[in-house]
Amino acid sequence: MAFVIVLAALCFLMYVAYRGHSVILFAPVAALGAVLLTDPSLVAPMFTGLFMDKMVGFLKLYFPVFLLGAVFGKVIELSGFSKSIVAATIRLFGASRAMLSIVAVCALLTYGGVSLFVVVFAVYPFAAELFRQSDIPKRLIPGTIALGAFTFTMDALPGTPQIQNIIPAAFFGTNAWAAPWLGTIGAVFILILGMSYLDWRRRVALRKGEGYGDPAALVNEPAPFAGSRLAHPAVAIAPLLLVGVANKLLTDAIPAFYGSSHAFAPAVVGNAAPVVQEVSKVAAIWAVEGALLLGIACVLAFAWKPVTRSFAEGTRTAIGGALLASMNTASEYGFGAVIAALPGFLVVANALGAIPNPLVNEAVTVTALAGITGSASGGMSIALAAMSETFIANAHAAGIPLEVFHRVAAMASGGMDTLPHNGAVITLLAVTGLTHRQAYKDVFAITLIKTLAVFVVIGVFYGTGVV
Repeated sequence: MAFVIVLAALCFLMYVAYRGHSVILFAPVAALGAVLLTDPSLVAPMFTGLFMDKMVGFLKLYFPVFLLGAVFGKVIELSGFSKSIVAATIRLFGASRAMLSIVAVCALLTYGGVSLFVVVFAVYPFAAELFRQSDIPKRLIPGTIALGAFTFTMDALPGTPQIQNIIPAAFFGTNAWAAPWLGTIGAVFILILGMSYLDWRRRVALRKGEGYGDPAALVNEPAPFAGSRLAHPAVAIAPLLLVGVANKLLTDAIPAFYGSSHAFAPAVVGNAAPVVQEVSKVAAIWAVEGALLLGIACVLAFAWKPVTRSFAEGTRTAIGGALLASMNTASEYGFGAVIAALPGFLVVANALGAIPNPLVNEAVTVTALAGITGSASGGMSIALAAMSETFIANAHAAGIPLEVFHRVAAMASGGMDTLPHNGAVITLLAVTGLTHRQAYKDVFAITLIKTLAVFVVIGVFYGTGVV
């Protein structure tokens, strides 16, 4: 019965998300409904002590990233830089390769360490302009961005600095470059199959005569460039490159400057206890925020007049989008925390542990828990915290390098995590102004390809022994 309750809560939340209802409202309803059916006395304590605690904790850490990412995307749009880069891309690659261009930009930013959520805000203006000029349906933008940002550069390519590739290192004693050949093989598989799928979808739409869509009927369309002359493409792409480079430099510089922790005494409060900040836990977030501030400053320096002409109105829109996206994701985070605390979740975890093959066991466990919680990092953290010692013992018994377990766990976390209730998916759809009904089908197809890639990598390891 406990398992049925967890499953019902998950299905309910996926259903309402797909129907277009706000997860800000229904994530706590689904989570607390499951608590009510499990132990009614825990509804209030779970809501205040767990759901709200995790939700507010997420906003405390990540809302500035959402806000600065949205503002960065908006000034890129207002400056005309997105239109300049799109025009250069079409001249260089042709209109038929618009999707590959967007995937490449997303991959470059993600592999450079830019947060997935920031990539969504930053790339959408480029994607909308490029798809409009190439007459590709707007509904294919989320699937295209998902392929570039949520798949191979997130956790497959060796060395990626995304959190999904960092978490396994703490459990297995490995590093971000674990199993480089397997990761590269998986990344190539995802890219080729994903691009083949998206191009097939584009050609089907073309045969049906479906274009970008009526701008009057579309939501969250980028504002038209109000300036008289477009910037040179090299100038236009400079802010994006600056964000990636600055993010990397600040990631190294911040811990070196502050150390592992930093304390200060509030001057306005007498005899107050010092405020101690564990820098190691927030250095990556500070680095992204600093990089985005530099990116925004770079755009303003190159395109002051066109940006300031509509800055007030544009940033109001950006802030509204950031609030919605961050609240959606934070609600999902709270939902996952509550579900993970219920007895039914342990039933799922214990059942998954019965799978005999060690790598398949790990892959299915991680991707299933990521799907249930709607979070790649959350599901993987739960799975590895509970079962990493078992995985390590299985690795030693079977003679499998721990680097392989690292790569399989990382890739599996980004598999079924992108179900309809996933925070990144909801953010992606909100930013692009599309609904689950319009665009989720393609995101789910990319999800299936990503999940399949995990088992392809496992098969390659057992077939060749390559790591």
